[in-house]
Amino acid sequence: MDTSMPEVNAEFGATPVIAFPGEEPPEGLKVAQLVEGDGSVVRVGDTVTVNYHGVVWGSEKPFDSSFSRHQPASFGIGVGQVIRGWDRAVPGHNVGSRLVVSIPPAYAYGSHGVPQAGIGGDDTLVFVIDIIATR
Repeated sequence: MDTSMPEVNAEFGATPVIAFPGEEPPEGLKVAQLVEGDGSVVRVGDTVTVNYHGVVWGSEKPFDSSFSRHQPASFGIGVGQVIRGWDRAVPGHNVGSRLVVSIPPAYAYGSHGVPQAGIGGDDTLVFVIDIIATR
């Protein structure tokens, strides 16, 4: 695995535990597949159901986590319903996969960030994504 990426427990379905390799995130959008699923491949335009855990690079506290709510999320992928980093990172992976994705501001919320969620305009986001289903 890319040593610039965070280390994450690789158990599909388990609440993510993230360890950062340093203070500086990698450049650009990075995706690491921790577990390769054997289900259907996610395609652009599909509706995916996922569990996810999102943190600002270097933070232990999530700004959002479907794991903590015990409620997966479903949405169209690759069609602009979520941030661009998700639209680019999730298609092409199989149901049952666990991904860790490092998303720079340009592929997330841009220079405005989301202050109410604690996301600054220059923050890199890290998501752990478990792909549960696609249709």
